[in-house]
Amino acid sequence: MMTNLFSVFDPCTGISSLNWLSTLIFMFMFPSKFWLLQNNYSMGFKKLMMIFHLELLSLMKYSGMSLIMLSLFTLIMFINLMGLLPYVFTSSSHLIFSLSIALPMWVAFMLFGWIKNTNYMFTHLVPNGTPSILMPFMVMIETVSNLIRPGSLAVRLTANMIAGHLLMSLLGNNANNYIMMISFMLLFMMLMVFETAVALIQSYVLMTLTNLYSSEV
Repeated sequence: MMTNLFSVFDPCTGISSLNWLSTLIFMFMFPSKFWLLQNNYSMGFKKLMMIFHLELLSLMKYSGMSLIMLSLFTLIMFINLMGLLPYVFTSSSHLIFSLSIALPMWVAFMLFGWIKNTNYMFTHLVPNGTPSILMPFMVMIETVSNLIRPGSLAVRLTANMIAGHLLMSLLGNNANNYIMMISFMLLFMMLMVFETAVALIQSYVLMTLTNLYSSEV
């Protein structure tokens, strides 16, 4: 039972498995006119990106970071939403995918901060007003806090995406007859709305936290 339940997250379903290629499948769903002509979808998407851009500016320390953060948000959002479709592999439900995004960005922030702003990074380890006797402990606490940031970003995205999929798989396996399927239909619709909200919120949270971490270096 557990093998069948977790098999929906198995990235390898055969010798010629193309599951990981579904990470970029949303790129083929846009018609060519989307990029060439103004339409309601492109204008709405641009307005949404402009709203996020203005929000990111309040925390953005370096110019040009908005493009990276909005690209990250768009990628995670489409991957999460595509994972809600039947028979589409959800890359963001795997720790190797989310960690491969969070870890390089965190390493880049740390290298930039310690190379370019060494004194600031040292002073950032001790908050203002900390008593002298607590300074060594604050340095250790801040160091551990910085080290676990990529793991917290990756685990947060993976755990939230995998939880809803597991719940829907568990309920779907228990619907053995038409009566139970009909009775579960309303519940599944509510879960789909909830999962859609989670997919959008998690991409926004990952973008906001990454931008917040970049503003501290």
